[in-house]
Amino acid sequence: MPCRIVYMGTPQIACHSLQAIHELPECDLVAAVTQPDRPSGRGNRLEESPVKKMASRLGLKVVQPKRLNEEGFKKELLELNADLIVVMAYGQILPPYVLETPEFGAVNIHASLLPRHRGAAPIQWAILEGDKETGVCLMKMDVGLDTGDILSVAKTSISPEDTAPDLHDRISSMGAEIIRNQLPSYLRGELLPEKQDNSLATYARKITREDGLIDWNLPANQIHQRHRALMPWPGIFTFLPADERRLIKIISAVVSSCSGNPGRVLNTDNSGITVGCGEQSLTIKTLHRQGGKILSASQFLNGYSLQAGDLLG
Repeated sequence: MPCRIVYMGTPQIACHSLQAIHELPECDLVAAVTQPDRPSGRGNRLEESPVKKMASRLGLKVVQPKRLNEEGFKKELLELNADLIVVMAYGQILPPYVLETPEFGAVNIHASLLPRHRGAAPIQWAILEGDKETGVCLMKMDVGLDTGDILSVAKTSISPEDTAPDLHDRISSMGAEIIRNQLPSYLRGELLPEKQDNSLATYARKITREDGLIDWNLPANQIHQRHRALMPWPGIFTFLPADERRLIKIISAVVSSCSGNPGRVLNTDNSGITVGCGEQSLTIKTLHRQGGKILSASQFLNGYSLQAGDLLG
């Protein structure tokens, strides 16, 4: 008899795993639990989560509690009579009763190599910390934050060119693959849980807009690393000279070998705008001025008088 599964997820990264469970003959996907529709865009229209959209296409029951401790959701979860809950990027911490309701408890697909990067933003922090590899863990859930026993791991290397969107797409596919390959084994009792080494744990806190403000005292390589990690939001940005309201967001840039004072414009020409860093420099190729559109450096310089010696920050 197929295992009755409730899936809990919200953003795009969770959609491939939802599809994978739906296709497994060992599983009977009885519902998808996702965050409530949120206002989005200039018109503040309610937007369905990517998981809700996919679940609806698959003909699944969709449940959207505001809070998991609502009495209505508690009753609905009991009525679903799930054998197992599978979670990926749901967006709320699961209270103990949710973990304890199904016979097989709950498992989570986490986008890092635990215990490294527990928390909300493991993909971004893997790049920010300069990790050489990351991956996906299938883990048993407990009341802690990503502290449960590990059931299976899949790894991928992080290249110097990888951005957060690159890893996001790769890890989304890897999550689906680990479900296809390992969830049936877990249901048969063939996977041996392995405890995490808490002494090696790091925390991947939620990214804020302030994380995108460039500290020009950092080495150029670290600033470029931050640029890759914080795509598409908040990106990295700085302020034009003498006006803190004039923000520019860097769309593309390369590390340059020349050096100069941090934040000081070293050169402006058709190749870009080169700015001194704590080590080496960063050449801005394309940028987005607040309230304007994306421009090449040469297009920007045609309309704004930025010169060597000016200080950004």
